[in-house]
Amino acid sequence: MKRLIIRPGGIGDCILALPAMERLRAETTEVWVAGQNVPLIRFADSVRPIASTGLDLVGIPDRDPLPHVLERLAGFDSIISWYGTSRPEFRAALAGLPFRFLAGLPDHPGVHAADFFDRQVGPASGPAIPRIKCPSAVRAGFIAIHPFSGSPRKNWPLDRFRELARRLDAPVRWCAGPEEAFEGAVRFDSLYDLACWLASARLYIGNDSGITHLAAAVGTPVVALFGPTDPAVWAPRGERVAMVATPKPGDAMESIAVEEVLRRISRSWRPHPGRTAG
Repeated sequence: MKRLIIRPGGIGDCILALPAMERLRAETTEVWVAGQNVPLIRFADSVRPIASTGLDLVGIPDRDPLPHVLERLAGFDSIISWYGTSRPEFRAALAGLPFRFLAGLPDHPGVHAADFFDRQVGPASGPAIPRIKCPSAVRAGFIAIHPFSGSPRKNWPLDRFRELARRLDAPVRWCAGPEEAFEGAVRFDSLYDLACWLASARLYIGNDSGITHLAAAVGTPVVALFGPTDPAVWAPRGERVAMVATPKPGDAMESIAVEEVLRRISRSWRPHPGRTAG
């Protein structure tokens, strides 16, 4: 059985679908994902960025997909796709190929996204928890903070993060993406390298973002700040994940006080000297 799995979306979308994707592993498995997410797919025999495949040309009026795209797709015995599900023209152009289309977003209120994706591929045996293995390493003494996300509405004010950092009793190291302006922040070209760095942190603090999901997936203790989105559906999953949410869903992130985050850290985080990651 030669299977192709196609999973579009950002970092968090990809990580939340990891348990489902791993359950779909076949004798030979290829995965197509957004380019930045390629390093996070560790279980497949091969991984390709969706943008490199020509898949985005399929079903577009007056644009013919490159012949090699259809030929390559025809070489799979099974194709599971979260891509193109809501595009009738895309699906019509691929009629006759062994596609199974899955909904790209949860459509059951209160069901966690990881569980929703997992149940799409078969009966669930328990909560779906994304895991990304990194080489074992002794946790260092620093606290990692990523003060950004994919939407300004999800961001706790930067001055609050800075005040929080001043009041923590451990060294703080900031991390940021390629296009996120923060002087002195740690940056990595590969998300997997970032994942392994996060795995060495004593604690991670961040907004509702893909990097927060990444920290949880490598087993780092996480304190996540939520506002516009529902934590019941989109919270990071992990053994040591704590949430700080706005008083009411949709409230501005400014409604979360520094003292509240400090209390959550003190209640949920206990250091484990010498604990290993991975």
